[in-house]
Amino acid sequence: MRKELEVILNSTHDAMIAINKYGVITLFNKAAEYLTGINKDYALNREVEKVILNTRLNYILETGDFELNREQDLGNIKIITNRMPVKNEKNEVIGAVAVFRDITEIQGLSNQVNNLKEMQSMLEGIFYATQDAISVVDKNGINLMINPAYTRLTGLSEKDIIGKIATADIAEGESIHLKVLETKSRVKNTKIKVGPNRKEVIANAAPIIVDDELKGSVGVLHDVSDIMKATDELNLAKKIIRSLEAKYTFEDIVGNNILLKEAIEKAKKAADVPATVLLRGESGTGKELFAHAIHNASDRKFNQFVKVNCAALSESLLESELFGYVEGAFTGAKKSGKKGLFEQASGGTIFLDEIGEVSSNIQVKLLRVLQEKEIIRVGDTESIDIDIRIIGATNMDLEKAVEEGNFREDLYYRLNVLPIIIPALRYRKDDLGDLVYNSTRKLNQEYGRAVNDISDEALEILKKHDWPGNVRELENIVGRAIINMRLNENKIEKSHLPKITEKYKENMNMNIETRKHEQSFEELNEVLDSTEKEYITKVLDENKGNKTLTAKILGISIRSLYYKLERHGI
Repeated sequence: MRKELEVILNSTHDAMIAINKYGVITLFNKAAEYLTGINKDYALNREVEKVILNTRLNYILETGDFELNREQDLGNIKIITNRMPVKNEKNEVIGAVAVFRDITEIQGLSNQVNNLKEMQSMLEGIFYATQDAISVVDKNGINLMINPAYTRLTGLSEKDIIGKIATADIAEGESIHLKVLETKSRVKNTKIKVGPNRKEVIANAAPIIVDDELKGSVGVLHDVSDIMKATDELNLAKKIIRSLEAKYTFEDIVGNNILLKEAIEKAKKAADVPATVLLRGESGTGKELFAHAIHNASDRKFNQFVKVNCAALSESLLESELFGYVEGAFTGAKKSGKKGLFEQASGGTIFLDEIGEVSSNIQVKLLRVLQEKEIIRVGDTESIDIDIRIIGATNMDLEKAVEEGNFREDLYYRLNVLPIIIPALRYRKDDLGDLVYNSTRKLNQEYGRAVNDISDEALEILKKHDWPGNVRELENIVGRAIINMRLNENKIEKSHLPKITEKYKENMNMNIETRKHEQSFEELNEVLDSTEKEYITKVLDENKGNKTLTAKILGISIRSLYYKLERHGI
């Protein structure tokens, strides 16, 4: 029986140490040997306190108390111990026993379990909180999980999906989950329709692999309408940005002609200071290109660049667009009013193309902007401070316009702080080769061609032309030449060029005759203005300059009279 008991005690996983009433070790099983690293033969029949340091068995022997589930360190391991007294039939303590086991591994597993629980909780939080519609299937293609976003997108609840095959949500198309399970590979950007409302979605899925074994598939659905909306918004944003940014730099200005280089150097200097710039030059010489370059080389380059063609808008529309308006300023005005372009571009640059075409009324307001750095919205009386850099451009002879009274002299001097004259193409024909190459490079992309050269003969023909339309006309001629070329040709020859010289002379003769004919007549507005000016002057003289009486005789308000006096320069 003793032999059997010894076998049992030595085969148990728990370590056991027993002492008699004298504190001498009487039992020391194999598990105790393993955990303590002490040989059984050494331990037996020795006092326990000499074999096991810091033992508590003597305390149990003295007190007869129990110590249960006590954790303690034993060398490099952590154990949990139960210590109990051994009593005889008279309830006398005749010994003590300690039963203990290694919990280091168990504690590590417990920590792993806790970590896994935390990770699972975190993943579940992400799974249920994300706006992406997610579904998970097992290796057999049976739905295990869906999140709330999936239900919102598809209109299908857990009851409709969980426990059912992966095709349960498909209205049109193939199941991405089944494809993944079949191929063990990702499936990307697949268009399918899901749910009772046949919602169109973009689907992506990936395999779930654990220890090289396929366990299932996880899929993510994206609403196509959301993607299209985002794309539309992005395109709109890009369009707005393109309209509010300067696209060109000085690197985009092609040519080595000395007149052009002088203009570029002057423009670069202008970029370094906040002064108003006036770009002078014929139509098609590249005034807008210079305006973009000046803005991009200035310290305002990260702010807005707004272009306004003053000749393309009526006076009232130009005024409301430039200066904005308040609620009720005119019929059709927005209730909240509207910011003008000067306000929108504050901190940046505004490019006023064809500035010589603006009316006298707007000239007055522009002068205020240049002098006071402030604007007044249409229909308002309060001024608004702005920080704006104005670049004006015109092909008009402003000096003549000032002399004739069509352009305010004070505004002219405010605009003409930094005048830059951009030379016409007929004065820089030595740049024609570079300009043709630059034009072909742009047009090749548009026309799908590979033109990269022009023959000397063709270039000489271009040099004989006077280019009244300047660089814009040249680009038109080069484009027509490319169209005349065969697909396999890459050099512009004389035969490809349209008959530009003869056509130019013909057009010039027609224009001269037309102008002569037009000069023999005056426009109706000019006749009416002249008559009105003459009559107002006459009435004013007869009333010895009394404006109130003059306005009464003319049947107009005093405010209207002042406006007409200013408009006619009386």
